[in-house]
Amino acid sequence: MARAKVHKDIKDLTYEKALRELQDVVHQLEGGDLALEEAIVLFERGQALVAHCGQLLDQAELRLKTLAPDGNGELQEVDLEPGSEGESG
Repeated sequence: MARAKVHKDIKDLTYEKALRELQDVVHQLEGGDLALEEAIVLFERGQALVAHCGQLLDQAELRLKTLAPDGNGELQEVDLEPGSEGESG
């Protein structure tokens, strides 16, 4: 229960803020100057931040997909990647 409370605020972070905090967590853990319990708490927070960033990236990927007609007039899912429009194999 306490663990969920500690990580509750993560869901409100933007990708950039979560990534920045994750980098801070990694830096602190790499420093090696933490007590064991502090290191465990930071590690768990880091895991939660990684999961949150992954979820935000998945959501962003879904937003970058669209449906477009293929050569037969059927709709197909198309990734909107930079430079992919008008390219031929």
